[in-house]
Amino acid sequence: MGADEQTLKRFGTFGGVFTPNFLTIIGVIFFLRAGWVVGNTGLVGGLFTVVLANAISLATGLSLSAIATNMNVKTGGAYYLVSRSLGLEIGGSIGLPLYFSQALSVALYVMGFSEALASLLPIPQRLVSAVMCAGLLALAYRGADVALKAQYVIMGILALALLSFFTGGRAQHPPLQAFGTYVEGHNFWSVFAIYFPAVTGIMAGLSMSGDLKDPRRNIPRGTLLAVGVTFLIYLAQVWWFVRNVPLAELRQNTMIMKEMASIGFLIVLGVWAATLSSALGSLVAAPRTMQALAYDGVLPAFLGKGYGPAAEPRVATIVTFAIAEASILLLDLNKLAPIITMFFLTTYGVTNLVAGTERLVGNPSFRPRFKVPWPVSLLGALGCFWVMFLIDAASTVVALLVVGVIYAVLKRRRLSTTFGDLRSGIWFSALRFCLLKLRESTFHPRNWKPNILLFLRGIGTHAHLLDLAGWLGQEKGIVALATLLPGDVTETIASGAAAEARRKLEAFLEGRQLTAFAKVVAVKDFYQGARVVAQSHGMAGLRANVALFGWSDDDRKAVDFAALVRDFNNLDLSVLLLNYDEQRGFGRRRLIDVWWGGLENNGNLMILIAHLISQSEPWRHCTIRLLQVVGHESETRRTEQELQRMLEAARITAKVEVLPPLGEGQTIQQVIRRHSEEADLLILGLQAPREGQEAQFMARMTSFMEGLPSTVLVRSVDIEDIFS
Repeated sequence: MGADEQTLKRFGTFGGVFTPNFLTIIGVIFFLRAGWVVGNTGLVGGLFTVVLANAISLATGLSLSAIATNMNVKTGGAYYLVSRSLGLEIGGSIGLPLYFSQALSVALYVMGFSEALASLLPIPQRLVSAVMCAGLLALAYRGADVALKAQYVIMGILALALLSFFTGGRAQHPPLQAFGTYVEGHNFWSVFAIYFPAVTGIMAGLSMSGDLKDPRRNIPRGTLLAVGVTFLIYLAQVWWFVRNVPLAELRQNTMIMKEMASIGFLIVLGVWAATLSSALGSLVAAPRTMQALAYDGVLPAFLGKGYGPAAEPRVATIVTFAIAEASILLLDLNKLAPIITMFFLTTYGVTNLVAGTERLVGNPSFRPRFKVPWPVSLLGALGCFWVMFLIDAASTVVALLVVGVIYAVLKRRRLSTTFGDLRSGIWFSALRFCLLKLRESTFHPRNWKPNILLFLRGIGTHAHLLDLAGWLGQEKGIVALATLLPGDVTETIASGAAAEARRKLEAFLEGRQLTAFAKVVAVKDFYQGARVVAQSHGMAGLRANVALFGWSDDDRKAVDFAALVRDFNNLDLSVLLLNYDEQRGFGRRRLIDVWWGGLENNGNLMILIAHLISQSEPWRHCTIRLLQVVGHESETRRTEQELQRMLEAARITAKVEVLPPLGEGQTIQQVIRRHSEEADLLILGLQAPREGQEAQFMARMTSFMEGLPSTVLVRSVDIEDIFS
């Protein structure tokens, strides 16, 4: 740890976490709105409000304690925890609303101060609020030390104010009223929204994470202690209100605590101390959140510029001040509180979600010293989002849309990171679950999807094969690429040739905009290596079902090539061989001709391949023709009807053309050339080469395809029920 970094570590559990949390929780809502809340809800509703708000706060405190004890927490507080768990995109989409909620809290607390002052003096509240905010800026600009050193004096004032309140009261006690009457325009959830900022102070100490001596120890201890102590105080406050003051008076008098206290002026001092300390705390915390966002590239770098040995975020402090001043001039207290509630609930919900998911997926890297059962965290997350909708469904939707838009923008920016996050663990757990279920399920041909294993000899010379694989499997299935590098295996790997080939392959795929799983395999022999890869590729229900490679016209390897086709069929792999027309390519991509033979059970896969290609974007305007040559004129009508019925059963649109029998001296090759000369792609069935006749097979097929457009040869395993 360097000298500058050591300088930053200045505060412990009490001074750095508990005290900022306590002072922020016992703030403007406690002094100026808690009585109004109880006046609306009554005793039962008031106690339920406190319990519900603190239950959410407690669950969040437990969750952030778990996360904080699992990592080295640096500047940024809740944003840092979320971004290092779910990635910069999600962290940023939460961090920005969190920052604005902290900035708006400055305005909330300063306006609370002015409201309390206005009960004593006839003052222009907005002007006084604006001036006080500027005064707080002068303190915060000098650094966190100045702000936090004053908190012990403020803590003493608050203690005296609380003592004065609970030792006061009235001689005449009104009857206890279990239920209140809501003022016009309010219900329980709108009142709860105004009250909830009272418990949001648990993020104050967390926001100082970069300044703590030992965040892993300080954060959980200070946070949970602050939650527990303030929970008891708020419960006692509700009882004391109902015990001493009629509900109607509580609804009308926001300074009722002053009248109840044994020394009323101490309550005024308490309000001033609490609101100004909370405002100052938020004005110190918010810039640090902005600074962390800027460090990570979410916000412009100049906003994160630090000054002095403690890297004080002065630019961010000025920006936060400007936002607070604008809020003071444009909004009032009751409008600010619900906005802050929504922002904080979003942050709380995601914090709980992170902790619960980490425990649920069982990431080995998640080893917190402070362990929390995953149901507690996930129930906390559910409670946050549930309460948001109950408070105001429309505002909740807007808040989530804002988060979604921020996420989309950050996703497009492709921010680089040097840390891992929880997302890969989530996907791994989901994948493991799905693979196990897939293994247990019984395969039915109607659920067949193309799981293509494409074999390449080199990189950058097989764009047409990549295109075909993408058209077949990119949207409807899975495409895996195996680039086989023949040669000495040890030398190929040691020289870095395999790693370089993989890098080029991934860059090539990105350039072609093809989503595929690519691997480079060093093999002594291409054909033997292909057999090994085909047998070892995939797992459970995700084994390849189609092997795709280019047609070989190398006479020297004819026997090996034909044997490979036969062996792949024996491995339950359908085989697609592409004979690419270098002159025409894939033409205008308007016409696919499928030549139906019906003798080798290739037909179902042939027509399915034509359909899959036609669904891809480049071929979406194409026509599929299904052509068959009959053996006798009398079979024409029956054959056409059978093909139409098959297409209807398969729910595939294609044009059927039944051709007359071959004339004397006429070959099927001549018929195909004449009828498909305008086709952009041909799909033909393929016989499996017989053992010992591989060379003749290759010579015959090479001759047969001369002069034809780009052609896919199909050798299918038994999937005759694929259209059932």
